[in-house]
Amino acid sequence: MEGIRPQIQDLRTENIAQLAAKAQSLGDVIPLWYGEGDMVTPAFINDAAKAALDAGQTFYIPNMRGMGALTEALSEYQSALHGRPIAVDRSTVTPGGMHAVLLAMELLVDVGTNVVYIEPQWPNIHNAIHFVGGEPRPVALAFDGEWRLDLDAVFARCDARTRAIFLSTPSNPLGWTATREELQALLDFSRRTGIWIVSDEVYGRLYFDGKVAPSILQIAEDDDRVLVVNSFSKAWAMTGWRVGWLSHPTGVADQLAAMTQYANSGTAAFVQAGAVAALRQGEPLVAEIRDRAKLGLDIAYEALVKLPGIILPSKPKGGMYAFFAFEGQEDSREACARVIEKARVGLSPGYLFGNASRSFLRMCVLRDPEQIRIAADRMVSELA
Repeated sequence: MEGIRPQIQDLRTENIAQLAAKAQSLGDVIPLWYGEGDMVTPAFINDAAKAALDAGQTFYIPNMRGMGALTEALSEYQSALHGRPIAVDRSTVTPGGMHAVLLAMELLVDVGTNVVYIEPQWPNIHNAIHFVGGEPRPVALAFDGEWRLDLDAVFARCDARTRAIFLSTPSNPLGWTATREELQALLDFSRRTGIWIVSDEVYGRLYFDGKVAPSILQIAEDDDRVLVVNSFSKAWAMTGWRVGWLSHPTGVADQLAAMTQYANSGTAAFVQAGAVAALRQGEPLVAEIRDRAKLGLDIAYEALVKLPGIILPSKPKGGMYAFFAFEGQEDSREACARVIEKARVGLSPGYLFGNASRSFLRMCVLRDPEQIRIAADRMVSELA
């Protein structure tokens, strides 16, 4: 149709519909392609949302950045987690991490400007930049058995029209995690140039070497040009709730409140009540989910290493994915079709995450450990 923005005319959903259709025709396929665990949201979170509904919390929230109980809980949670004060006015509640990404892009990006982002990367990031009218500029991590960040390459990709550098740490799909030194270098660059840093830390609690992955919030000051995207989806088993938050300088709090008013008029009160319970009571749950992700990764690696010709990176320090390739197999779509056909295991093709990973496959391991074991054993048995 004519008369719609060019950025929207060529916008398409990235999905695995063809593979899913193939799986349906085959039957008995273990679906490990989605970026979602299989744990149902626990009762203590559900009960808090139900209690809010029973109490009549079905009206607008006057504060567009979130109801007071949740922004206060976010302040306390982040301050304790990162070991420094994170004020109440530095968080804006959003209907999911994806909306936090979109708010960040709409806050910063104009037509004619660009965002440098680090790939392999969740495809929604490239498309969110494009969606708001910016130019997406990928910079690939180097791969030599493990994924490495070349900061000089990132900085060289920036120019006078660059509004932000975007990274995900721990990464989807890699589990690659930025070090504190790398985050400090990015922050120093931002302070020199005025370019914003947008850090997606949705998988920050699924980190195997400590309570939380290194975060730019641990070193940034309130007046630094830093935005951090987060979500309740992964670490609290709340993907379908659609609730997340954006951490930001207090100096842009009013603008984000206004943007929220005109974008969606806030997140439902009873959903926010569930999120409060997740923060206040959810540390044992976070530990359980983190341990489940690590166990799934260990099981997958123990089996997959037996496959001849497999390119299996060093085991990641975080996230919920195994990410690997096969020697001589450059087309990840074909590789996924082969794995479904022979082993009845559904994986996500790496081309979705950028050119740097076009030959790789992503396996979600935040599932029933026995299911991961069966899937990995099938692959070894049928593909060897």
